[in-house]
Amino acid sequence: MIFKAYPPDVIPRTAEKAVLDGLARNPAVALLGPRQCGKTTLARKIADDRAAGFFDLEDPADRARLEIPGLALEKLVGLVVIDEVQRMPAIFETLRVLIDRPGNGARFLLLGSASPHIVRGVSESLAGRVHHVDLGGFDLSEVGPERIDDLWLRGGFPRAFLADVEGASAAWRSDFIRTFLERDLPQLGITIPSATLGRFWTMVAHYHGQIWNAAELARSLGSSEPTARRYLDLMTGAYVVRQLHPWFENVAKRQVRAPKVYVRDSGLLHALLGLASHTDLGGHPKVGASWEGFVIEQILTLTRQRDAYFWATHGGGELDLLVFDGPRRRGYEVKRTDAPKLTSSMRSAMESLRLDSLEVVHAGRKSYPLAEGVRALAAKDLVEELLPRVDG
Repeated sequence: MIFKAYPPDVIPRTAEKAVLDGLARNPAVALLGPRQCGKTTLARKIADDRAAGFFDLEDPADRARLEIPGLALEKLVGLVVIDEVQRMPAIFETLRVLIDRPGNGARFLLLGSASPHIVRGVSESLAGRVHHVDLGGFDLSEVGPERIDDLWLRGGFPRAFLADVEGASAAWRSDFIRTFLERDLPQLGITIPSATLGRFWTMVAHYHGQIWNAAELARSLGSSEPTARRYLDLMTGAYVVRQLHPWFENVAKRQVRAPKVYVRDSGLLHALLGLASHTDLGGHPKVGASWEGFVIEQILTLTRQRDAYFWATHGGGELDLLVFDGPRRRGYEVKRTDAPKLTSSMRSAMESLRLDSLEVVHAGRKSYPLAEGVRALAAKDLVEELLPRVDG
């Protein structure tokens, strides 16, 4: 057997509570994330046997049932789940009408894997009626801090993480990349050749953790800068690339104004770089950048942060991640080391950005103070440290 069989409740998803809370307060919830990250499994667990209707728009039969969406949906009472909803953009207008009808007895759970399509539909038709919940792969709170190295290597996609052996995980991720480029993106109406987007995605993997340089990538692709930018936005909208935008502070320093780019799932990053094992990863030049991207994704997932930034000046001051916790400014530096030390760059970030706290997340086993307001935080302690802030 290549892949472990697992029922949906073996690894409970923390997003389940957010979805249920959203459905209790809103007539619709949009559950958004990349393909194969577990959205359908979670939706079926939530719906159980109580769903008034479950429509998968990749199923021709379900698409046919919704050809006249008002007729199919208007009499349903209870939870209605529509999977891959971005494949039928016209349905959003019908949903608005149904949601606004007097005595509406339905709640709609909409699953989407392409933000440019579903967000446009929501913003145009369902504004003020829908709650958004993001879902990625497994995170540290779901698999446990003791599995941090496996999660880093394999990434969070369920079938990649739960594969019996590393080779099976690597094979699944390679197949995912091919299917994503050759089937999933064309189904979204993206007509760019899969080979072109594959080359671009691989280039982004080699730029992982670096400042976006449209001119350099455009030259490598033999395209224009606007074309390279469009490719980046497409991959960002499909939840496989993250653009971390710069934060500007009123300081007397020249600040970096282009975003940093990351492959969001560390397992896909490693597949694009041809890294199948811990040995491959440990000896690769991108090991530090890979660790940085992995830790940033964990922080953003655990804190449920939608808006996050990095900060850098041309003089050398920098901060890997800046998030806002109410009025508090929290900074994070990520180091692939066992015992980080306070640096002049950290001091510059603390002073220039007026940080309330700075945590240096590292690969060691112990957390300890570095200076007033600055602490070395072991990555394995992220769950214990961050979740109480969110729940509190």
